[in-house]
Amino acid sequence: MKKLQGKVALVSGSGRGIGREIALKLASEGARIVVNDLDEAPANEAVAAIRAAGGEAVPCVGSVTQADFGKRFVDTAVEHFQGLDIIVNNAGYTWDNVIQKMTDAQWEDILAVHLTAPFRILRAASDFIRDAAKKEAEAGTPVFRKVVNISSTSGVYGNAGQVNYAAAKSGINGITKAMAKEWGRYKVNVNSVAFGLIKTRLTEADAQADASIDIEGRKIKVGVNPQILKNAESLIPLGRGGTPEEAAGAVYMFCIPESNYVSGQVLVCGGGRP
Repeated sequence: MKKLQGKVALVSGSGRGIGREIALKLASEGARIVVNDLDEAPANEAVAAIRAAGGEAVPCVGSVTQADFGKRFVDTAVEHFQGLDIIVNNAGYTWDNVIQKMTDAQWEDILAVHLTAPFRILRAASDFIRDAAKKEAEAGTPVFRKVVNISSTSGVYGNAGQVNYAAAKSGINGITKAMAKEWGRYKVNVNSVAFGLIKTRLTEADAQADASIDIEGRKIKVGVNPQILKNAESLIPLGRGGTPEEAAGAVYMFCIPESNYVSGQVLVCGGGRP
């Protein structure tokens, strides 16, 4: 029996990068996945990859910042798979600047995707979780559910040029600790994984090459200067940045039964670098 056999998981931002690897990892252990991406093509591709490997998945395309997204995301899980056991709040991006150059849009958009969107998803899931937990308790068949919020070392230690991102990722750790207390009575474990340097398409792009991503019609510059990236890796005790697969492994640890007595924690996945 696979560790997550029959579980139903929401994974936001799972069409690409770390989110995709999280979805694939959970699916490989038997979870049925609701895949989300801003764009239809990567969401459908991730769903196809899960199905090709023998898993079950459906897409839920759209921006997590839309006011109705949380309900639509939760409803997709309940309607297609008749349940909801795992929520991974992963979707996001960075839009960096020093504070004197940071616009209101930069501040507000980053808080919207990393902080407000997870709040709305959890709020949308609350009715199902409460009702399910009550029925399971009455039947004497308690079920542990899992929430894993994706944070960052920027939210734990701060990072120059990322006051918006650091504030949002620090905030998601606060949500984690509060929800661990609110939902403990429903047997929901709520934890955060704070990633350090994980090598994805966003970090691997050369900032000097004017690489960018499109977020709802807005071009956001991405990438890291290769020398800065090299210097950052030299400070990591393990000597390198992590892979998306390794990042997914850290999330997976909070989704399995072995973590049933772990809640309200922030796990740094950063190769040993504080």
